[in-house]
Amino acid sequence: MDVLALEAKTGNAGDSDKKSSSRPKPKPPKKAKRIVYFEVEIVDLKTKEKLLLLDKVEPTATVLDIKALFHKSYPKWYPARQSLRLDAKGKCLRDEEILQTLPVGTTASFYFSDLGPQLTWGTVFLTECVGPLIIYLMFYFHLPFIYSPKYDFTSSKHWVVHLACMCHSFHYIKRILETMFVHRISHGTMPLRNIFKNCGYYWCTAAWMAYYINHPLYTTPYYGQQQVNTGLYIFLFCQLGNFSIHVALRNLKQPGSKTKKIPYPTKNPFTWMFWLVSCPNYTYELGTWIGFTLMTQCVPVAFFTIVGFIQMTVWAKGKHYGYLKEYRDYPTLRSSILPFIL
Repeated sequence: MDVLALEAKTGNAGDSDKKSSSRPKPKPPKKAKRIVYFEVEIVDLKTKEKLLLLDKVEPTATVLDIKALFHKSYPKWYPARQSLRLDAKGKCLRDEEILQTLPVGTTASFYFSDLGPQLTWGTVFLTECVGPLIIYLMFYFHLPFIYSPKYDFTSSKHWVVHLACMCHSFHYIKRILETMFVHRISHGTMPLRNIFKNCGYYWCTAAWMAYYINHPLYTTPYYGQQQVNTGLYIFLFCQLGNFSIHVALRNLKQPGSKTKKIPYPTKNPFTWMFWLVSCPNYTYELGTWIGFTLMTQCVPVAFFTIVGFIQMTVWAKGKHYGYLKEYRDYPTLRSSILPFIL
């Protein structure tokens, strides 16, 4: 019995030794990865003078982070005012580009140029829209020094003049409200000097068309009420369509996100234009001014419509080709601004 017990104990001990030897050995703790920091040198593009040397910049730092560090040393050059590039004749780097993904070594040189004072796009859009709204109303109410003194503060006898004022005011009030509550503007700023060019165009053309539409000698459209009503219906239809597209584009992008998606039609029938064109907001904007031209039968309005169509076509083509380049599955049936034509 004792021999058997001893053998059993010996057997159990051998099994336990086997089990303990078969257990996996604990892995040694991983060594922390060594972070390779970058050394960033910022050089003035014009003078080639070294402005700043940043030591131990993290490889995951973005161009915007580097601009922020540069801003601490030069407070007058805030990030939106800075332009950084890798080559003196190269393109400006985007704010979201990451340092370690750029074609540079651990010592990187950036060329800096001053973009000048900047304005946010929201401010630009509001300034562009408020001006035409106020200028048009000045002509509508026949303020002094605009027409002959005998017409000061008088109203037109033609009802289409009052309708045109309501439509023009509605259009720009709509744009102001959209800028404040609908649009999610992706681009940060615009140079201050450009606002004079942009506002000059919108303000001057608004004054030009308002002068003739509200002129005491203004003549009504040739085909009378039928022509005015047709123009009004086109105007209102396209304004609703334009607003619907702006809302659809807003819902496509989450707040603070820079991720782009292909816009598709929604349940709103006005968004079905997305089946045919890439930029239906421009299509509806063009239709708005065609309707206003038909309603007023005014040459300056027609001129504004043609120039606007040319500019919007340029923008639409740029966005359309951008979609085609970025998305392989982008709908091939779509045109830029005019279905099946352009």
